Amino acid sequence: MTTYNIPDMSCGHCKATVEKTIHSVDPAAKIAFDMPARQVSLETSSDAALVLAELAKAGYPAAPA
Repeated sequence: MTTYNIPDMSCGHCKATVEKTIHSVDPAAKIAFDMPARQVSLETSSDAALVLAELAKAGYPAAPA
């Protein structure tokens, strides 16, 4: 799993948007959230750059943790 910091993810709505965005890129992605740390760990077959670009478009820029 790869972990990313998403500083703007602070609530359940944010979590749902991040999850929906990741699943739009890879419907089979496995996602684990750490809301207090504002981190998401994911296992995906999609290119990391594509996932990060889509998260940024959705308003949740992410960076590797």
